[in-house]
Amino acid sequence: MTKRIIPLFILALGIGGFILLKATRPDPETASARERSWLVEVMTVEPGIHTPVLPLYGQIVAPEQTTIASPLAGRIGSRPVREGQRVNEGQLLVALDEADVQPLVAQAEADVEDLQAQLAAEQVRYANDRQALEGEKAILENARRQFERTQSLVSRDLTSQEALEAASDALARARLTVTARQRAVDEHPSRVQSLEARLARARAALASVRRDAERATVAAPFDGIVTDIQVAEGDRVSQNARLLSVYPDQGLELRARVPSVFRQELLDALGSGEELQAIATDGQHTLSLTRFAGTSDPAGTEAILTLQGGAGGLRPGGLLPVTLERPQQANAIAIPYSALYGSDSVYRMTDDSRMQRVTVKRLGEARAANGERHVLVSAEGLEAGDALITTHLPNAMSGLKVELAGARAEAGE
Repeated sequence: MTKRIIPLFILALGIGGFILLKATRPDPETASARERSWLVEVMTVEPGIHTPVLPLYGQIVAPEQTTIASPLAGRIGSRPVREGQRVNEGQLLVALDEADVQPLVAQAEADVEDLQAQLAAEQVRYANDRQALEGEKAILENARRQFERTQSLVSRDLTSQEALEAASDALARARLTVTARQRAVDEHPSRVQSLEARLARARAALASVRRDAERATVAAPFDGIVTDIQVAEGDRVSQNARLLSVYPDQGLELRARVPSVFRQELLDALGSGEELQAIATDGQHTLSLTRFAGTSDPAGTEAILTLQGGAGGLRPGGLLPVTLERPQQANAIAIPYSALYGSDSVYRMTDDSRMQRVTVKRLGEARAANGERHVLVSAEGLEAGDALITTHLPNAMSGLKVELAGARAEAGE
């Protein structure tokens, strides 16, 4: 009997303990729904004057590069320079062998002297022709008188018909002689004119040969760098064959394509006299925008930027990325790309710690003091002192609860 009561007693004791604990437990706190807030970082809006920049990528060219060509056919007598060598103005670059040059000059000089001699001989001939003409006219007059006497005698049957024919032949020969001599005298001006024209042509040829002979020895026209060497000493070259090139290491230019959307803005700035600078991405070179190319295509127009100072390690044909400063923009704000949503939206933090969407206008790209890329936007819709959210939230929308990242850390302290 006792064994049956003990289990029931233990069971009753457990139930009674459970009822007692349940009756004496404290009342649980009522749970309330709490809105989640997102940690963000902000920047203070400070509108001001900013300089937008335009990244460009172009090719270095040497607009004053000079190509040296051979003025005459001949053998290369000297070429003391090498590819890439820096030369000073007046330094010898290349020269043709004198043995190929001097005979051409001597031949041209001989042609001039020959024509001068022919012209002098023509003057002597003219003087002789005039003197001979006077004598031949006297002979003609005598022949005429002899013919008239013989004709008179024949009419009186005092001489034969053969004598008259002989006198007639003599008169005809005298007339032909005078006519030929007169023609020689009359042709003197045209012969002189022809000889003088040939002499002028020979003198022009002599001047051309002398000029080419001078150009057969080529000196550097300026301080520069030698490139594109095509010949070596001893090579035979034809006339107008390319020998080498030289370009000045000052005044190199960068040709970079600018999108059409920026072209008019930059042209207006140049037209107003504004100086627009470009800096190489390595910071070692400065360039100045001077003009645009005369032609364009759908991808844009080539801007021509002149290198300021020495070329350093730059060489024509090389590629160089630069950052061009565009005209300054007033009432603009430079913000990090993380603050931009889409192409025209940002969010500011309201006084009750909520996000508020603001539409802005992109003005370009800017460089921060630390060199980071920022986007430049207009300040319309934003006021100085506004807290602009710079943390990019994937679920960003107006009214979303946010909290400063630094504020929670301070509260935890």
